[in-house]
Amino acid sequence: MSIEFQVKKRGFSEFRLIERQDDPLGENEIRLNIDIFSFTANNITYAAAGDSLGYWQFFPSSDNESGEWGIIPVWSMADVVESNHADVPVGDRLYGYFPPATSLVIKPANVSDEALFDATAHRQALPPLYNRYSRVLSSPTYDRQADIARTLLGPLHMTSFALWDQLRKNDYYGSEQAIVVSASSKTSLGLAHGLSKDESNIKIVGLTSARNVEFVKDTGLYDEVIAYENATNDLKDVASIVVDMAGNPDVKRAIGARLGDNAKYYIKVGITHWADLGRGSGFEASSDETKEENFFAPSYILQRMNELGPKEFDKRASAFMRDTALASFDWMTVEPRAGLEQLAEVYSSICDGSLSPDIGIVVQM
Repeated sequence: MSIEFQVKKRGFSEFRLIERQDDPLGENEIRLNIDIFSFTANNITYAAAGDSLGYWQFFPSSDNESGEWGIIPVWSMADVVESNHADVPVGDRLYGYFPPATSLVIKPANVSDEALFDATAHRQALPPLYNRYSRVLSSPTYDRQADIARTLLGPLHMTSFALWDQLRKNDYYGSEQAIVVSASSKTSLGLAHGLSKDESNIKIVGLTSARNVEFVKDTGLYDEVIAYENATNDLKDVASIVVDMAGNPDVKRAIGARLGDNAKYYIKVGITHWADLGRGSGFEASSDETKEENFFAPSYILQRMNELGPKEFDKRASAFMRDTALASFDWMTVEPRAGLEQLAEVYSSICDGSLSPDIGIVVQM
């Protein structure tokens, strides 16, 4: 018997816990018990983009004849407890994309010492990066005590690295300042940390809610911190690159009204303000000189791996992520939750954005 944490696809503030029977393993399948995973605003982005980017397809919900329930993917460590695959023994430990549930069955393929891929049929049309699982016990540097940092910050700071790398590669699109929207998010703070260590003189500006202004200032990662409602008056009208982790059309419209053609490039990343979906894109003041991009980290990562080679990419990304993770523990407190029942207790505050930004939720099963 296993338990799943499910949410309503069309109103994912509503959730439920569902028990399901475990079926016998098929040929070459393995069963994993999920050990530890993080849950952040990034996971809410997966739900907001569940239809458009296919996130609901990774882990189909049980007991869901109506099709209205979905499972939000999480980044997790899990242990092999049953195996019908000759190359993946019981006791192996994997890091990758899992459901918030007690267990998962996958069908390993392309197994190497370092990694494997899930060849389950329904996942084959989905981004391959999400189907890759690291076999962490093969690494001589693996430290189980670092699992919290890896599950909580690894996926977020990989996106931070990809954004930072793109900005540097494009010489910051000729901008004098980088404006980071939703500056209190862990991905934003990772990006700000990277930018703060650059040799460039680009100014780092954080936009955030009024309640988070002091917290964002206290991190020391931004040159200036501005509340959303003050953006129109307080933003400097100079050539700017905007990295938007929120997707709030009102904030986007205010930036456009203030900067006009000085908004040189607009990168849309996350959808933390998911309730604003469908209200229009905002940014009415943008012109043909302003370019916009929907940034999808897995695609960019694969592109850069091809350009740099996997080893060089891993070297650069690992160095970035190591530094940003260490810096994060200066301002972040990890709050462990025991099991799916305690995830349910805090889920609503993550979903509506009221959870304090200095808290990192890690669920230990």
